[in-house]
Amino acid sequence: MPNRYAYLGPAGTFTEAALRTLEPDAPAEALVPCSGVDAVFAEVRSAGVDGGVVPLENSVEGGVTATLAELINGEPLLVTAETAIPVAFTLFARPGTSLSDVKRVATHPHALAQCRGWMTRNLPDAEACALASTAAAAQAVAEPGSAYDAAIAAGIAGERYGLSPLAEGIADRSDAATRFVRITRPGPLPAPTGHDCTSLVAFPHDDRPGALMELLNQFAVRGVNLTRLESRPTGDGLGRYCFCIDADGHVSDPHVGEALMGLRRICADVRFLGSFPRSGSPAVTPLRGTTAPDFPAAERWLERIRSGEVA
Repeated sequence: MPNRYAYLGPAGTFTEAALRTLEPDAPAEALVPCSGVDAVFAEVRSAGVDGGVVPLENSVEGGVTATLAELINGEPLLVTAETAIPVAFTLFARPGTSLSDVKRVATHPHALAQCRGWMTRNLPDAEACALASTAAAAQAVAEPGSAYDAAIAAGIAGERYGLSPLAEGIADRSDAATRFVRITRPGPLPAPTGHDCTSLVAFPHDDRPGALMELLNQFAVRGVNLTRLESRPTGDGLGRYCFCIDADGHVSDPHVGEALMGLRRICADVRFLGSFPRSGSPAVTPLRGTTAPDFPAAERWLERIRSGEVA
């Protein structure tokens, strides 16, 4: 049987496009659409599917709250792959609808944020309504007697649900992209490729001056480049935060492993989310003294000192 994968549905979402990019050989019957990000995580955790694909962050709006909340809380899962999908939006409506007929527009909040300028200029009086996904918005508009006049969605969603485009390329930025990740239950990590990302969540002991700097120094002194740092509330009260971190490198790399050990010593907890091949970003030149051979060389030097040899 082929592996089954859950994704944020219904059919026609950018998440489906990301899943097909990550799993190009997966048959259609192996793709399981879910009504929300939390439902994707639930399917993976319950072993209803072999893996899932969810949006993690957008180049305009930043982190996807629902995904981050699930990664931080609940039964731990691993991120095993990522991909970035260019995001382009179209305003769709039922055939025969004109732009002047549009009074209520359905879409996902992130899509609305990326098209707010166009909406202000072209539909200043229209009511924007938030749905679980852009494809769900297109599906809702296509239903008979729909309460919505139009949907902001991907081209594939409008075509799938028989809608007509009223305006194309309505995003305020033409270079927007969304990063998606594949999640699985804990197991063997993907092998290092030399172009990897390590993702984790750090929980500081307490709120005090220098706590964040102490955390960041664990990476800085070992030459580990951070590509994402985002604070999130822990839910334990106001002022209590954890930090979602993406770092260049694989946990098997000496400098990354040492940084994680240092972080574990100074934090109340560290949740390891995975090491996996990075998608598309350029490599960063390591600082002198922080390349992979430098760490075992320094360790051998220390062992000679401890054994009484002249160093």
